[in-house]
Amino acid sequence: MSRFLPRNRSYWLAKLCEANYERLVALVPDLDQIRPALKASVDGKPALHIRLLERSPYTLTLELTHAFGCAMEELHEPAVRIRVYLDARSVEVLSDHCRPEVRDALRDEATPQRVLDYKWSLNYFLARWLDYCVDSRYRLSARPADLHPWMDNSAPA
Repeated sequence: MSRFLPRNRSYWLAKLCEANYERLVALVPDLDQIRPALKASVDGKPALHIRLLERSPYTLTLELTHAFGCAMEELHEPAVRIRVYLDARSVEVLSDHCRPEVRDALRDEATPQRVLDYKWSLNYFLARWLDYCVDSRYRLSARPADLHPWMDNSAPA
């Protein structure tokens, strides 16, 4: 896979994280009201799962993954852990199924340039994957479905 590395990576990393927020909102329009677990299916494609790992007033920590069905069990990849900054409208990748968090990956060699390169690669991957999910028409609703859509809830009981 080719790598795209812009010159002013810190600026473009911030822009990429903001664009990833918009991509995520295209998948989950009511993101701020997300439930603990969501699943979306598209014909002929693996199911997309989103799990809420942590919620605070201004951030969410989520895990996004595809579930590939196998004979014995499901394989969940890429299992990307992300932090969503609701107030800043930005998304940052924390880790994925084969790459640990920045502090663990670069423990002994955490120069600013290496940290930036590592974060860029994680977030650029997320951008491409979210583009794929949006283009494939995956959609998730954070709100519970109306259990009785035929009932008029505005009328007094």
